[in-house]
Amino acid sequence: MTATVFAEPSPVARSERRSTRLLFLIVGFGIAAWAPLVPFVKARAGLDDGSLGLLLLCLGIGSLLGMPMAGALALRFGVRPMLIAAVALICLTLPLLALVSQPLPLAVALMLFGAGMGVLDCLMNLQAVMVERRAGHPLMSGFHGLYSLGCIVGAAGFSGMLSVGLSPIGATLVVVACIAVALLAALPGILPAEGGERGGDAGPPFAIPRGSVLLIGLLCFVVFLTEGSALDWSAVFLIQERGFAAFQAGLGYAAFALTMTVGRLTGDAIVSRIGRTRIVALGGLLAAAGLLLVIGVPSPAAGLLGYALVGAGCANIVPVLFTAAARQEVMPARLAIPAVTTLGYAGILVGPAAIGFLAHVTSLSVAFLAVAALLVGVAGSATWLRT
Repeated sequence: MTATVFAEPSPVARSERRSTRLLFLIVGFGIAAWAPLVPFVKARAGLDDGSLGLLLLCLGIGSLLGMPMAGALALRFGVRPMLIAAVALICLTLPLLALVSQPLPLAVALMLFGAGMGVLDCLMNLQAVMVERRAGHPLMSGFHGLYSLGCIVGAAGFSGMLSVGLSPIGATLVVVACIAVALLAALPGILPAEGGERGGDAGPPFAIPRGSVLLIGLLCFVVFLTEGSALDWSAVFLIQERGFAAFQAGLGYAAFALTMTVGRLTGDAIVSRIGRTRIVALGGLLAAAGLLLVIGVPSPAAGLLGYALVGAGCANIVPVLFTAAARQEVMPARLAIPAVTTLGYAGILVGPAAIGFLAHVTSLSVAFLAVAALLVGVAGSATWLRT
């Protein structure tokens, strides 16, 4: 097979790609900054587990409110102003989350933080599909890889700052400064929304997904559900079913996150070689096989290997699905991308709770088996996508 040779990008194209990577890094840094703050928020506000769960729900509510409107807002007011507004909201609310101790102000701040993250998430993916379209070859996996890398580096950096004695608010302000610098560096390469920079006919603020967009969104829901199951349930399973010690239980998610990050950073070359349809089909089957290994082989090593396979399988499915959402002709991309993002994010919110309910009724192994069956469904749907 002859290797595909891509033309050297122009300085403008390089600026656009650099800006897109920085936007994905910003989202990764933002999420990474919030996660280590959760135990401090719980202790400072005196919350029990149930109250903390309700508080965390505010993050998802804010994101789900912001995501569907992101495209229309960008078309009406301009991409750059909306990006600045979204990042400003993140930078203003993160320090509040590190300082406020009353539940109601915390809930409001977390909802606003979620709204900023939701709008930024949609706009970075809109930017990514436009840059990839202009390039004429796969770039989406690499962009999403920068998000994964941002989560890992951000979490490690935040934890490192705390370990050397910096206060939570001090570490948060360092992250906020990094985010602000990254946004300033990204602004020159931000592309306008479809139809112009601002003032166009924004149309509806959001649209209900239909046709192929609904299918793509449901497939994203399954993949994000799988990611949520690895995040929230892998440690529980490895402790209960595989005899891991509590301090070892995070290794399952670490294996998942590592292979997902490596898979995305190398994914553009893989997509170029085997094609987007095969990425979805083979990725879904590989992830399903990984879960079957986790639940079917009673060995700690098999559990870790299984989660590594799940991460590798899922790594490039979502980037390919976002490209498919931009290429379909049922809905304009400015509405399709937020719709797909919203459905996918719902998988992270609803999925772990659904797995918990199913595990309570049956067992955690049966719940994981159901997720594996859904992943096989994702693989089988690949031929219906216009990728």
